[in-house]
Amino acid sequence: MSIQLYNTLTRKKEKFEPIEPNKVKMYVCGPTVYNYIHIGNARPAIVFDTVRRYLEFRGYDVQYVSNFTDVDDKLIKAAKELGEDVPTIAERFIEAYFADVSALGCRKADVHPRVTENIDIIIEFIEQLIEKGYAYEVDGDVYYKTRAFAEYGKLSHQSVDELRAGARIEIGEKKKDPLDFALWKAAKEGEIAWDSPWGKGRPGWHIECSAMAHKYLGDTIDIHAGGQDLTFPHHENEIAQSEALTGKTFAKYWMHNGYININNEKMSKSLGNFVLVHDIIQQVDPKVLRFFMLSVHYRHPINYSQELLESTKNGLERLKTSYLNLKHRLASCSNLTDNDGQWLDKINECRNVFITEMDDDFNTANAIAVLFELSKQANLYLLEKNTAEKVISAFIHEFEELLGVLGISLTEDELLDDEVEALIQKRNEARKNRDFALADQIRDELKAKNIILEDTPQGTRWKRG
Repeated sequence: MSIQLYNTLTRKKEKFEPIEPNKVKMYVCGPTVYNYIHIGNARPAIVFDTVRRYLEFRGYDVQYVSNFTDVDDKLIKAAKELGEDVPTIAERFIEAYFADVSALGCRKADVHPRVTENIDIIIEFIEQLIEKGYAYEVDGDVYYKTRAFAEYGKLSHQSVDELRAGARIEIGEKKKDPLDFALWKAAKEGEIAWDSPWGKGRPGWHIECSAMAHKYLGDTIDIHAGGQDLTFPHHENEIAQSEALTGKTFAKYWMHNGYININNEKMSKSLGNFVLVHDIIQQVDPKVLRFFMLSVHYRHPINYSQELLESTKNGLERLKTSYLNLKHRLASCSNLTDNDGQWLDKINECRNVFITEMDDDFNTANAIAVLFELSKQANLYLLEKNTAEKVISAFIHEFEELLGVLGISLTEDELLDDEVEALIQKRNEARKNRDFALADQIRDELKAKNIILEDTPQGTRWKRG
């Protein structure tokens, strides 16, 4: 079996064959850190964290780089509005980003380069583009000469003439062609700036990723990924810059996740439906939000609504119930019985189908369907009179490993403290003594502590409310 992934560059699924055997160089465009991230930013963070996890599950050594844009027009505007400097705002929201995506189960990248820490390599990159005839300077600004790159438009599948029809020169710009774009911007009064051969200024948006991807991953990377909205112009411009400099393919595979709608409408500030992750995870279990994001194929649009979140929560609870029932049964298992081989075969079959679905362009939606089948088989097995430790352990291992690929853990985040454990024990004794009034009182007491009890044939279980 081999992984097939959809390459935006060729518009078709291709067999995944990294440049070096068993090694993957992966660059994912990160956020501009001027505010808390919204759920549109959360989707690529979750999707490509899952892609990384699956590649590692399949035996690849993944070198994962994701940048922070910590200086640009939005940050400068925010600094003016808040009366703070750009580095202070950037640092605050980088910390907020890590807190939010960590809650969503995303691991940190191997490297999180920042624009402000890589000004020297960006300037050097621009200088080389000028030397090669792909860029020019005008009054402290430096522009990329788009028409000099013959393959411009190959990622977004647009011709230069088509792009020219919609391009324009903004007031104050001095570029020679409407299609040209800024590599370096001369500083305006009061703006954060760095010294350069063209005077004080700062990098344009597109050049940062080309320079940092080159620094940390080399001339050619295996996977470059990000949201669908980055395909043009950002990723198109990255290709033009990088391939003009090196003369080599910049990225072998391009992956883009689909858009997010809110209650069937496009998310935007003007519509008042702009949803921040920072706010959502105060009300919704972050695991549920992650599970929701993975319940639709990453290339498809996804619709966010409270009803769909609630449905996702119920689905995750079903998996969790099966898993916890298995954990409870583990303590009272017997030896292997005659029909346990067939159950082990069913577990292995679920694993193989999960791999088949994920190998098909990381189809997490279908992979989740396989997990529900695993849950169904686990529930059927638990109905057996005699259950074997080997089979129960195999079910538990499969739940943990396959859900781990999706970045989801079914274990509780916190343990009961001594007070609550004592209350549960006291309630169990009250029920044995048929003192149901006291048992109900203790249940209500625990509920007030946000602990929900569930009485099962295997004993009393608890979960956070």
